[in-house]
Amino acid sequence: MSGRPARPSTVAPSRHVEAFLEMLVAERGAARNTVDSYRRDLDALADFAGRRGGAPETADAAMVRGYLAAQAAAGMSPRTTARRLSAFRQFFRFLLAEGIRADDPSAAIDSPRQGRSLPKYLSEEEVERLLAAAKRRSGADGVRLNALMEVLYATGLRVSELVGLPLSALSRDDHMLVVRGKGGKERMVPLTDAAMEALDAYATVRESYLPRGRRAAASPWLFPSRSRDGHLTRVRFAQLLKQLAVEAGVETERVSPHVLRHSFASHLLAHGADLRSLQQMLGHADIGTTQIYTHVLDARLKALVQDAHPLARRGTS
Repeated sequence: MSGRPARPSTVAPSRHVEAFLEMLVAERGAARNTVDSYRRDLDALADFAGRRGGAPETADAAMVRGYLAAQAAAGMSPRTTARRLSAFRQFFRFLLAEGIRADDPSAAIDSPRQGRSLPKYLSEEEVERLLAAAKRRSGADGVRLNALMEVLYATGLRVSELVGLPLSALSRDDHMLVVRGKGGKERMVPLTDAAMEALDAYATVRESYLPRGRRAAASPWLFPSRSRDGHLTRVRFAQLLKQLAVEAGVETERVSPHVLRHSFASHLLAHGADLRSLQQMLGHADIGTTQIYTHVLDARLKALVQDAHPLARRGTS
C-alpha cells in the first residue's frame, strides 16, 4: 500500500503490527484510511509500551489498562478510548490466531461506557442554500462542485466513497450509482433528477481535471485530479465545502461532508423513508447504526401530537 503517512511513533516499527495491517488489507479489504487509523492506535500503544521496556505484541492486561487510564486522565473521550480498545482487541486476536501469543490480554477489559450522541445535521433550508451557492459558481470548478454537492445530498455517501467513485459507478441508465463501501461491499444507490443533470453537465468539463495530453477516459475516476491518489481528495472537498458555506451564509463550523450525510438521512426519514431502505442506502451493516436517526421521527411525532391531539389544541385555546 503506497502513500503511508510518516510514522509518529518513537519506537521501531513492529513486524507483528505490520503483518496485522497487511492482513486487514489482504483479507478484509480495509481502506487506506482505516488502516492508517489502526496504525496510529497501535503506534500509540507501542510508544507507551516502549517507554516501559515492552512492545505492543507482548503487552499484558495491566499494560493495556495502564495505557487507557493514562489517556483518560489526559482527557481522551470515552468514544475514542473504546475505538482504540477495539483496535487493540483485533490486533491481539490476530496474534492469538497466528500462534504468536497464547492469550488475549484485552479479553478481560471492559469498554468504557459512553453516551450515544445524536448526529449533527443541517436544516433543509440550509442545504438548499448550499446547493444554490454551488450552482452560482462559474466555470469548470463550479460545474464540478455542483455535481459533487448534488450527488452527495442525493445519496448520503461517505466522503471517501464520493471522491473515490470510479467512472464505472454510473449505471447504464445513469439512474443508479454502484458504490463500493466498507469491507468492499457493493450497494446500489438511486440518483435524483438534479444529481443526474449535474453529472451530465460535469461530463463536459471532466477532462479539464487531467494533466495536459491525457484523455479523460484514461482515468478510472469519476472525479479525477492531479493528486497522488488520482482523484479529488477528501481534504480538498472539505475545503471547498467550507468555502461554499461562507458563500451560502451557513456557519462553517456546522458544515462538513459527514454532516451532509447526516442531513441526507435525517431529511429522508422526516419525509417518510423507512429505516431498512435508509440502512441500505447508507451502507450500514447493522440497522442499529441507522436507528440513531430516529431522533427525527421523535420530533415529528411530538409535532404531530402538538398539532393534532384535541387536548393539545384545547390547551392553547
